[in-house]
Amino acid sequence: MSKSLLNKIFITLGFLLAYRMLAYVPVPGVNVDIVKEFFDTNSNNALGLFNMFSGNAVERLSIISLGIMPYITASIIMELLAATFPTLGKMKKERDGMVKYMQIIRYATVVITLVQAIGVSVGLQSLTGKSGESAIMIDMSTFIAISAFSMLTGTMLLMWIGEQITQRGIGNGISLIIFAGIVSGIPSAIGGTINLVNTGELNFLAMIVMLAVILLTVGFIIYIELGERRVPISYSRKTLMQNQKKRVMNYIPIKVNLSGVIPPIFASAILMFPSTIIQASDNPILQSISDFLNPNSYMFNVLTFFLVVFFAYFYASIVFSAKDISDNLKRQGGFIPGVRPGEATALFLNEVASRLTFWGSIYLALISTLPWVLVKSMGVPFYFGGTAVLIVVQVALDTMRKIEAQIYMNKYQTLSAVGL
Repeated sequence: MSKSLLNKIFITLGFLLAYRMLAYVPVPGVNVDIVKEFFDTNSNNALGLFNMFSGNAVERLSIISLGIMPYITASIIMELLAATFPTLGKMKKERDGMVKYMQIIRYATVVITLVQAIGVSVGLQSLTGKSGESAIMIDMSTFIAISAFSMLTGTMLLMWIGEQITQRGIGNGISLIIFAGIVSGIPSAIGGTINLVNTGELNFLAMIVMLAVILLTVGFIIYIELGERRVPISYSRKTLMQNQKKRVMNYIPIKVNLSGVIPPIFASAILMFPSTIIQASDNPILQSISDFLNPNSYMFNVLTFFLVVFFAYFYASIVFSAKDISDNLKRQGGFIPGVRPGEATALFLNEVASRLTFWGSIYLALISTLPWVLVKSMGVPFYFGGTAVLIVVQVALDTMRKIEAQIYMNKYQTLSAVGL
């Protein structure tokens, strides 16, 4: 392994360590014990999901409690707008336009962070402990100002850390931050499971079966995530002659899972948010809705399945543009054998992508509902997060690919330097 690659790995680990240290810096003026007590009783709703993605920074009310989610939300909103408005989509494709596009995302992130920070600060006003003590220990107006500034600073720091990892380290910085947040909870989950076995609450055989299911699930995710349909491409002789010294790709890779992890995240957030908001109400109708949308209910998981399938199709249509690929092929003198260039090529690629997305959406829906099936069938008091595992495996695969690419690049540079 070359020195430059080792430096990039150490830089990445250093920034991730800084991220984990920030998770233990609380917002001034908050009684952290009361906030943690509240999150312990809300681990199975949207708050628990949000806390997991932040690496348990939310239950500590850290300055990075909002995590990188405001940036992701702003990015998704911009992706939707770019797909809706041609002018914005054109800006994204141009080099100078991309700089402006990223600036808009950053400004949108600031606005979203401030709104969420103020909302969290106001919401904490009504939070009290078992003995009636308030979660806020200073004047409310002062706390809102300090909290908003602290959380905005924390989110901006995370954005900077993510960009530094992407530019100077290995892998996608934003993805690795989410990865580190989820992985940080694994040791405590393992410790909790061992305690359940020691106290007799969890059967040893059930733990072995659960471990086997987890390993099979990880293997299945890796298999599907690496799966792709390679559509062959032919080039005219003129194009091949012009690119003698360049490698011309002779196929279009179309992944089975085009939409990534966005569908399970969207589906979970949409279903968990209403129950989280209304669970504090004493109204019988609202309570029945809350019970109906309980994460352990049959209907919740059935709705999760169908929503994941819907969002898989929706997001795949945004990230995969058959028309753009068709136009690029036509400009480069390439064509799919047996398919006319232009509109016919776009229709063919759309059909292939649609068939793959069907199986990809079923795969995502099954992974998202697997935890519930595991709990129901085995009676295990352990929540195996399918979405979390999906994110961890995807980020790990992507990082491994980039390390491998860096190793190959270093080999080629060495061979070039010695004249081979």
